[in-house]
Amino acid sequence: MANVEHGGTAGNAFGAGAAESARARLRAIRIGLWVIAAVLAIRQLTVVLSTPKGERLTDLETWVGPNGVLHVKGSLYDSTQFTGTPFGGLVLKPLTRAAEQALGWGWTFGSLSLVVVLGLVVARALPQPVSRRTALLAAPVAISLLMLSLPVRNALYLGQTSIIPVLLVLLGCFAVRGERASGLLIGVAAALQPTMLLFAPLLWFTGRRRAVESTAITFAGLGALAWAVMPHDSTTYWVHHLAGVGLGGDADDLSNQSLHGALLRLGLNGPLEITLFLLLGAAVAALGLRRAIRYARDGQLLLAVAITGCVAVVVSPTSWQHQLLWVLLALVGRVGKKTSDRPMWPVAVILVMTLPAKMMLPNMAALFPLRDNVVLLAALAAATIVPFLSRTSEYYRAPIPTDYAQPVPTRWQRVPLFPFLGRVFTRPNLLLELLLIRVGYSAYQQVRLAATGGTNAGGRTTAEHHGDRILSIERFLHIDIEHWVNHAVFKVEWLRDFFDFYYESFHFVVPLTVLAVLYARRPGDYRWARSALGFATLMALLGFWLFPLAPPRLMPGLGMIDTVHGVQDFSKPDYGTLTALTNQYAAMPSLHFGWSLWCGVVIAVLAPKWWMKALGLLHPLFTVSAIVATGNHWVLDAVGGAAVVGAGFGLTYLLQGPRPRPLMKPVEVSMKEPVPATGRNPS
Repeated sequence: MANVEHGGTAGNAFGAGAAESARARLRAIRIGLWVIAAVLAIRQLTVVLSTPKGERLTDLETWVGPNGVLHVKGSLYDSTQFTGTPFGGLVLKPLTRAAEQALGWGWTFGSLSLVVVLGLVVARALPQPVSRRTALLAAPVAISLLMLSLPVRNALYLGQTSIIPVLLVLLGCFAVRGERASGLLIGVAAALQPTMLLFAPLLWFTGRRRAVESTAITFAGLGALAWAVMPHDSTTYWVHHLAGVGLGGDADDLSNQSLHGALLRLGLNGPLEITLFLLLGAAVAALGLRRAIRYARDGQLLLAVAITGCVAVVVSPTSWQHQLLWVLLALVGRVGKKTSDRPMWPVAVILVMTLPAKMMLPNMAALFPLRDNVVLLAALAAATIVPFLSRTSEYYRAPIPTDYAQPVPTRWQRVPLFPFLGRVFTRPNLLLELLLIRVGYSAYQQVRLAATGGTNAGGRTTAEHHGDRILSIERFLHIDIEHWVNHAVFKVEWLRDFFDFYYESFHFVVPLTVLAVLYARRPGDYRWARSALGFATLMALLGFWLFPLAPPRLMPGLGMIDTVHGVQDFSKPDYGTLTALTNQYAAMPSLHFGWSLWCGVVIAVLAPKWWMKALGLLHPLFTVSAIVATGNHWVLDAVGGAAVVGAGFGLTYLLQGPRPRPLMKPVEVSMKEPVPATGRNPS
């Protein structure tokens, strides 16, 4: 043993074996990510090309199709359908001679290729230093995120050119050599999309003044060329439409995520709106460009470029959905001193840029201004207020870890992603949790409704048939008490009102309250309890999908009284504002009882006093009484709810291990020495 220890042969062999194993895992992960990127690209290609003719590449068809505006001998802007610059029209004009089918295939494949190149450039442009793992995995991750983003999907589906200016700017900043070549590419981008001129101040104040000169010369030269070839169109675009203002759809359309569009949607118009837009736009431009210049000098040029692009989104008169790619690139900035805070900004950006706004926020009138402008708010935040860390910050590479519980052994350590579930000893980021809960519940609503074909009537026959089977089983077991309990409670007014109120009010309030208390007081237990609830809900969705079931109150001939919504017309049932939003034939298993049982178990396990435990256990008792008394569930639905909750806790134990033991006092590890940064000024 002494010889082995001091000689080092065995130790070196062991170290070499571990390193080789790590490289093999990294190689496997990289291959898997590239496969995912390829699948997403094929999926986008399939979606576009499988769409019926006349519904796909509609913008491209509007421009270069047989009856497109580029075929018309008059002005490009007579119909306001063409929103590009005169130079853009000059570039697209030769495409009118291409065969329609060949053009569609070529345009789609070409756009996908540009997305791949864009992802490779972004991966290469990450601020140094980056780990070897990050360098190897960045490209497929970037390409996958681009494929999933709404701007890219929208551009591919419509046949738009919005990817080209973004790629030209990134190539000019990161790929080509020489400032003149860099300025040439950015000048071409500005000739296609004039707001790209905002990159000139960024280049100027970071020392790339020759690039600014080249940008100005290129932009002016291409504009002059277009003016010489199409003088009438150039006058119309630059003078009458003020660089494209008023072209395309209505400026107050939800697709226009610029500050101008938001002000119009708020009801402002005329001189007041224009004045306010100019003042706010100037303030955003000044603050955003100042921040971009600071981060560029700090060595984070990709973040600086993304911030400048976000400024362009905000201050442009029209920023259509396919032009919002800059917001996604802003996720490269690092935010937060603590480890749990670090994922907040990237996850928020990814959710905003990949999910429709209706999935992000509830369908409430008070939230419409926020929901209708969610991408604009993300761009505005990136440009002005998000506190991105400097590379000289001690927290840039090593945020503060905060432990609230002892680590627990995780099952299946060799399975990718499963070890992540074992990190139950830290407090997760609050905004990230709220976003995930909201998106998860939106997905739950969609799957729940889709289980019957997207309509409540779609699975009615099957659901009623399943209801007859459930009733038969309960009669065999002598537990068919629904009719008796329903009529007995209905005769006692105060008891009926109590159960109606309990059914409608406590289903969401109590679980959210339990989660909030755990998050604030018991972070380690919060992860354990939240995981169990999530697993139980996922398994319940599977039950809704496989076994549509009519509740007792919607079973014709059973004689049940709907105590909450009143007497029902079974041909057109009415259950309030949720009639068109929820699947009323998703009774098995009962999540009303399942969630209440989860609350009772969590409170009984974690509450410090006996009377708290007793109150917690009363909640599932009252809930099961309410769902039966109001005619909303069968007794066996409650049994199903208990089963999925038990399975949820079981899966949590299997994947995360035992419930963590809380520490007496949270341990915070602070950095003693700042981490040095290299390459502070890329210019």
